[in-house]
Amino acid sequence: MSQQTLAPELSAPALAQVSFEVNGQQRTLSVDTRTTLLDALREHLRLTGPKKGCDHGQCGACTVLLNGVRIVSCLTFAVMHEGDRITTIEGLGQPGALHPLQAAFVAHDGFQCGYCTPGQICSAAGMLAEHEQGWPSHATADVAAEKIPLSDAEIRERMSGNLCRCAAYPNILAAIKDAGGLSSGGGA
Repeated sequence: MSQQTLAPELSAPALAQVSFEVNGQQRTLSVDTRTTLLDALREHLRLTGPKKGCDHGQCGACTVLLNGVRIVSCLTFAVMHEGDRITTIEGLGQPGALHPLQAAFVAHDGFQCGYCTPGQICSAAGMLAEHEQGWPSHATADVAAEKIPLSDAEIRERMSGNLCRCAAYPNILAAIKDAGGLSSGGGA
């Protein structure tokens, strides 16, 4: 008797359709159910602002806004976002009509290599909205305060999920304070 090695049967990946709004446009994709939102944005829609940094949700380079709330797009599947509203850096502003955060990053030299910048700006937009809604952070001294002061320590804590290998943090902080209408002086 001959011994045959049987290879396991490989089945085609499961495909699903997903429709969501991306940067103000309704988009429908047919994707492998295992496709991350990041890969759907980059590979299917050719939106290369969100970056694949660590692919583990630890660096923040892939940060986008989902229904106005910041998320790392590498840790969620595209098919989970049927009907959602997604904003990438490409949807925040355009050349000649920059979002205030984009303009502030330019004015304060809040980037060097620029790889993390789209995620930093999307995260900052979400962070400022969270603050405006009264969300506390781990650095918030009084979580019951009616208006939480947005100190340097607060901003640093709230942005701690976004890493910059070039260490442009002081300039990023200044840009966020400028765009948020905060004074550029002091803070803890």
